[in-house]
Amino acid sequence: MVKRMLYLKTIMAYANKPLVKILTGIRRCGKSTLLDMVKEQLLNEGVNSNNIIQLNLDSYEYDSIRIGKELYEIIKSKLTKEKCYVFIDEIQEALEWEKCINSLMVDFDVDIYITGSNSKLMSSEISTYLTGRYVSIPVYPLSYSEFIEFKKSNLSYEAGKDYFNEFVQFGGFPAVSMGNYTMSQAYTVVRDIYNSVVFTDIVKRNNIRKVDLFEKMVKYILENVGKTFSANSIIKFLKSEGRTLDIETIYNYISFLQKAYLIYPANRYDVRGKEILKTQEKYYLADSTLKFANLGFTPTALASILENIVFIELKTRGYQVYIGKSGTKEIDFVAEKNGEKIYIQVCRNLPEDSSREIGNLKEIKDNYPKYVLSNDPLDEGNVEGIKIMYLPNFLLKENW
Repeated sequence: MVKRMLYLKTIMAYANKPLVKILTGIRRCGKSTLLDMVKEQLLNEGVNSNNIIQLNLDSYEYDSIRIGKELYEIIKSKLTKEKCYVFIDEIQEALEWEKCINSLMVDFDVDIYITGSNSKLMSSEISTYLTGRYVSIPVYPLSYSEFIEFKKSNLSYEAGKDYFNEFVQFGGFPAVSMGNYTMSQAYTVVRDIYNSVVFTDIVKRNNIRKVDLFEKMVKYILENVGKTFSANSIIKFLKSEGRTLDIETIYNYISFLQKAYLIYPANRYDVRGKEILKTQEKYYLADSTLKFANLGFTPTALASILENIVFIELKTRGYQVYIGKSGTKEIDFVAEKNGEKIYIQVCRNLPEDSSREIGNLKEIKDNYPKYVLSNDPLDEGNVEGIKIMYLPNFLLKENW
């Protein structure tokens, strides 16, 4: 089991604190394995295995659990007289689960860790029942550095080899990275993940009836990852296909995709006015292979996929990520964390006329770090304080 130390350190910082640890993210991104890592860490620190309670509500073993009250009674029956550590996978499968968790926190000496694949975990009910008693920890598929560690763990790593192209094509779902699959096999695995998210977490949960129409809209979003589009552009696309869908339904569908952690929005940020704009956001995928597995791998899609990889890396490291607007010009990403910013442009390679990649950053007059990230290892240097880096080196750099 390869330890994902970035997450493990974050989770363990809240261990034995009176806070429910909620791990959220797309299915199969590694949340369950992280619970196992936390459990192993607690055992290594001397916690008695009899005081650890673990349930997976996706398992047939607990298929009878329908509401939080039933979940409460099962956990209560397993508690010992000492402090207990409770791990619950896919807790959204139980209605009113938040009441169960709140009651456990109030009634017993417990430390609780839960996972979920739907952002209803962050709903108003949690604010009502768990106010000030939980911490949300988003989990994403493997970063490039984690992908390398997985390669090392299954003995397929070759020192000095550049694995970035493989990472681009095969993505970061742990099940793929551990499997030594061909590309075709890997995309079959990813399509299964995609279908589980779309049909279980979205279609079934939200009672979507026009499934084929919903799928067409999702495919449009996959096709336009990293591009600006609007509900009206989706309507025009569907009209060209001889179908119709109203704007409110489109917004609902996009919301469903976000709640299942299939896509993430990036709002626009006015660099000069220092304000977040509410129009023309872009969307990025939890993992780039979600696009390739459904639409096929095409080198022409590489530019947007490189952006997608950088976006998820920034999110993984805890940044708030925006699309920058500076007058009429665009900055690929403005990322903020702890009051600090970085500005990033992403490109396949640095053209001779690099006015967009470098010129747009030159116009920003503050002293925060500015990067141009290229997929060409020869494109490295420094231009008037703007760092030009080979993208994989940037992803492997511990601190920016």
